[in-house]
Amino acid sequence: MVKKAIVILAEGFEEIEAVTVIDILRRAGIEVTVAALDELKVQGSHGITTLADIKLEKAGSDFDACVFPGGMPGATHLSVSKEVQGLIQKMNKEKKVIAAICASPALVLSPTGVLKNKSATCYPGMQTHFGQDTSYKTDNVVLDGNIITSRGPATALMFSLAIVEKLIGKETVKKVKKAVLAG
Repeated sequence: MVKKAIVILAEGFEEIEAVTVIDILRRAGIEVTVAALDELKVQGSHGITTLADIKLEKAGSDFDACVFPGGMPGATHLSVSKEVQGLIQKMNKEKKVIAAICASPALVLSPTGVLKNKSATCYPGMQTHFGQDTSYKTDNVVLDGNIITSRGPATALMFSLAIVEKLIGKETVKKVKKAVLAG
């Protein structure tokens, strides 16, 4: 059965983090839905506009993974969305993969409580938004149960491959890494 992931974009998202995840997951054979928080045309934090497949409100919740790119103010926009908060809670309850990078682990995931008693990483300095019950790590990618977090743009490839490994396995990661000359 094909795995499904949703990548949610909000105005001001970090382009490298979003496009790398979408690309790598699709190369791995994962069905990726790109959902926009508001309008289908979403401008990233560096002026690159991306066209989403669907608005989040119409995307449903039948996914094996949800992914939250960082970037500012994109992560802030995601953090105040009731739809995003509800999706995170539902996915966590079902032990499905929740992945966030850059500012999103701190701003989007932490307030929902899914990082409680978990280890996580984020963009340096953003860890001040973690609760006292979250163990901050400086690793490029941190996997704790169903939660995958990563530090920022330069770690987007490692982050994407960690999602692929969690959803499909190491053999697919090896194939994708070979195809993109990552090892």
